[in-house]
Amino acid sequence: MAFTRSGSRRTRVHVVSDVHGNARDLARAGEGADALVCLGDLVLFLDYADHSRGIFPDLFGTENADRIVELRTARRFAEAREFGARLWAGIGTDRAAAIEKAVRKQYAELFAAFPTPTYATYGNVDMPALWPEYARPGTTVLDGQRVEIGGRTFGFVGGGLRTPMRTPYEIGDEEYAAKIEAVGEVDVLCTHIPPEVPELVYDTVARRFERGSRALLDAIRRTRPRYALFGHVHQPLARRMRIGVTECVNVGHFAGTGTPWALEW
Repeated sequence: MAFTRSGSRRTRVHVVSDVHGNARDLARAGEGADALVCLGDLVLFLDYADHSRGIFPDLFGTENADRIVELRTARRFAEAREFGARLWAGIGTDRAAAIEKAVRKQYAELFAAFPTPTYATYGNVDMPALWPEYARPGTTVLDGQRVEIGGRTFGFVGGGLRTPMRTPYEIGDEEYAAKIEAVGEVDVLCTHIPPEVPELVYDTVARRFERGSRALLDAIRRTRPRYALFGHVHQPLARRMRIGVTECVNVGHFAGTGTPWALEW
């Protein structure tokens, strides 16, 4: 799997993360670029800025979405889970089937919006088992794998680490570290979650620390990629910082900005 440039022409790659249902802007995200890189979280389960948007309010209404956001923001996760369980019991349907149906509807629209070529990995709210059904020719899905784009090696590690939120694609620290190890030395290290650095994992609006990866931080220090690109934290205290020789960049909350981050060489 490789995309290479010819002659001395410059290469431009656009990078997005945390798309959360923004198919309209995603369809334009590759304009002017040689390739699009997507760092996951395609699904919109609940929009914390607009509680009327997403799978949760579609099923249970905005008022209930207001309440569960209030509980989660206050870190009252046990109460939030109990509240959600009561809602699911009230509609009398299979929870997994209802969520999968809604996710499939979003994936059909979002994968159709990807330009060619797109290189994508999973976010913590994604459902990896469904991706092969929707990824079209021209979209390459990578997780714990590498690809060459314009003469540079990109490594991809998807998903998130386990949290009280219990989102669909959270995995254990050892499994995540193994994927980091499998990628090895690359020019650009692409992940959904950031390295475990306080300024990069703290969300200033949600007022909480999200989970970053210590294994990712160690790999950045050890393998010294040119760039480490990630998303996950929608309003970080710091959007970028240098760790040794590596420029670490939160590429932005694409659902809110509609603008990709650009890398050119």
